[in-house]
Amino acid sequence: MISFKQLPLEAKAAVAAGAVFFSMMLSRSYLAEQLELRMRRWLLRLQMAVFANALMLIGSLHVWRSTVTTFSRSSAASSFFFMPWKIAVFMFLALAHSSFFTLLFLVAEEPYFFSLAAYTCLGAYIILIFFLFTLGSVEQAYKFLAGRGAKAGTGNKNSRTAMKPVLAVMLTVVLTVVGLLNASRPPTVNSVEVPVHKLPSTMNNLKVVLLSDIHLGPTVGKTKLAMIVRMVKALKPDITVIVGDLTDSEAEIIRPAVEPLGELNSPLGTYFVTGNHEYYTSDVSNWFELLKSFNIRPLHNENVKIVSPKSTDDWFCLAGVDDIEADVLRYSGHGMDLKKALRDCSSEHAIVLLAHQPIAAKWALQERPDINLILSGHTHGGQMFPLNAGAYFLNPFFVGLYKVGQNTFVYVSPGTMYFGIPMRLGSRAEITEIILRSP
Repeated sequence: MISFKQLPLEAKAAVAAGAVFFSMMLSRSYLAEQLELRMRRWLLRLQMAVFANALMLIGSLHVWRSTVTTFSRSSAASSFFFMPWKIAVFMFLALAHSSFFTLLFLVAEEPYFFSLAAYTCLGAYIILIFFLFTLGSVEQAYKFLAGRGAKAGTGNKNSRTAMKPVLAVMLTVVLTVVGLLNASRPPTVNSVEVPVHKLPSTMNNLKVVLLSDIHLGPTVGKTKLAMIVRMVKALKPDITVIVGDLTDSEAEIIRPAVEPLGELNSPLGTYFVTGNHEYYTSDVSNWFELLKSFNIRPLHNENVKIVSPKSTDDWFCLAGVDDIEADVLRYSGHGMDLKKALRDCSSEHAIVLLAHQPIAAKWALQERPDINLILSGHTHGGQMFPLNAGAYFLNPFFVGLYKVGQNTFVYVSPGTMYFGIPMRLGSRAEITEIILRSP
């Protein structure tokens, strides 16, 4: 039997990742209610950071072998530039690995430069891994299809071997720069008209501004949130809704960054529902209190009647559900409860539901097909290449407007900012202006 010491480094990293994952499941299942809240919060984040780093170690070993070890066996090893290159690759990988730990130690009113650099390296790391794998697969496919034929000279073989990492690095640098520039731009304002069955005629053209996935934390701070608030106020919405993932940190730590939200003054109210990242902070109660102090109402499996300014007899039901991650984490007092959220919301009036994840929207429609409109987020539109494909296949609704059945629509926001990695590739941050139309 092979001992642990005899396993290759990649296998050891995989075993370590498995062990951490098992400890995460154990903590969620058996220790969640026994640990003090602050301890549980730190344990969960530490476990997630270590788990991510253990998985990344497998890829980092491949990156090192492709971009350093490959050249150490050639004449490039004697070049003056080889040592600085080794240091640069090591620093790049170290920064990428450190990104997850900034959630524990480097969160403030404005992002630290180190956090921005670390998460930028993480984004570049993901792109580089993709291209190294893709180009390697193409190379293997070519060898298979070409057969063994005439053997190429050693010089040609070394040249081809070196070309793969060089091309991968060049593509990574270009896409990283493009992604950074795209994410640095203000969110686009996307205006969408949605017909809402049974919406009173006095509420025709009611304007709802949808925000989601702002992710206040290591790479998004007060300046960006203030910009978002200014853009929202310029749209003069009747209602503003925030459908989860507002934050990645505890309320006390990042409170100064949240202050611009107090400037939102939609006449019919500003409302909030939790996303999965609110539960990762283990600080939902404090976030609810903080948002209430800014006159933002959390919809904690509950609803409100939005009354027409023109007639008190005309109204529709605006409901919100907790994110489904609360059930996974066994977060006390929280979890998606559609029946409670829609209590007193009859099919005689229009129903608009706020649910962070598209899968929750799907479940809600299976239980209550009379819901007229569901507003979601979570997917980020994939945020960046090559993650777009995974986000597309893992969610029943990906991004944009979907019609379900005869009288129901689902709108999924691509996110108002970004999570961690300050990059957007194949997606664009968005503030959504939704115009409700009565039939």
